[in-house]
Amino acid sequence: MDKLEQRLSKKQKLVITAMSGGVDSSAAAALLVSQGYRVVGVTMLLWPDDVAGSDNRCCSTQDLADARAVCAKLGIKHYSMDLREQFMEEVVLPFTDTYLAGKTPNPCILCNEHLKFRHLMRKARAVGADLLATGHYARITGNGMRRLARGHDPAKDQSYFLFPVDQEILKHLIFPLGELKKEEVRGLASELGLPVHEKPDSQEICFISEGGMRDFIRSASDGSIEPGPILDTSGNNVGTHEGVCFYTVGQRRGLGVPGKEPYYIVRIEPENKTIVVGTRDEAASPGFAAEGVNWIEGIPPTSRFTSAVQIRHRHNPALATVTVKDDTAIDVVFDEPQHGVAPGQAAVLYDGDYVIGGGWIV
Repeated sequence: MDKLEQRLSKKQKLVITAMSGGVDSSAAAALLVSQGYRVVGVTMLLWPDDVAGSDNRCCSTQDLADARAVCAKLGIKHYSMDLREQFMEEVVLPFTDTYLAGKTPNPCILCNEHLKFRHLMRKARAVGADLLATGHYARITGNGMRRLARGHDPAKDQSYFLFPVDQEILKHLIFPLGELKKEEVRGLASELGLPVHEKPDSQEICFISEGGMRDFIRSASDGSIEPGPILDTSGNNVGTHEGVCFYTVGQRRGLGVPGKEPYYIVRIEPENKTIVVGTRDEAASPGFAAEGVNWIEGIPPTSRFTSAVQIRHRHNPALATVTVKDDTAIDVVFDEPQHGVAPGQAAVLYDGDYVIGGGWIV
């Protein structure tokens, strides 16, 4: 197929592009337009306008205006989709409930899984769109069986946040930025004169406003947060914490516990409001169990296999042996103990650049 035929075939394809008002999703839409797709921008409305600090949160009225301005610049249609109720029920409340239970959640994964790849994908398919595009730095390969791979920019790779996708979703997804680096994306946005080309990236948890994490969790707690003891691994009381929801496994700073060497959180026991601390070596974990596992190809490679396992977004994947307990549960044993294995966080399994699957640490 020559270039003209490729362009004509793309013109027949309607792509709904999720547009947050940031530079990445804006550049993704611009790339698709330049490649000859029929593009429509959609901004998800996520945060109630009457909540204090709304303009400092994700998908604010300013973000909506920015997305509209980009679409006007590109000459494409723009719509908004009201997902405020779903965002609260499927992202924010699980996030706060997980923290209040003494675990460490990852709301970005929930937002992708439920809002983008379920509600927005469903709407895109309902209106006859062929593809849903996002500004994620990740890649999809394969013509039959689809594979999810890391983006080419290691500093911006977001494949970790995408492990819940399945084959049906991958068939209708496109990541225009997967082959690019961040500086190339900003350069493209600048060359095209997109009004957001200098807009800073959003913070990691985009709906946490100026008050910070503790204020956010406290406001959602209905007054149930209570202090409790900090014990060392021998059971000695070495301090008092402000509430298990304010801490995470592997944490060192902010404990307020003096010692001959720094203390790290070894584990959190929410049932008795206790935090256990120890040395760095004591805080290293040989492995963990995970539930809610999704396999990108629908099934695990084998019942027992070696994988590089990533236990948080900025963690360097560590080699481990993965044992499949059932379709959605695994046991992981690291070749070398790892720090910061926090219940509630996601564990994502890789074969080189390719995502095998992932689940939630318990």
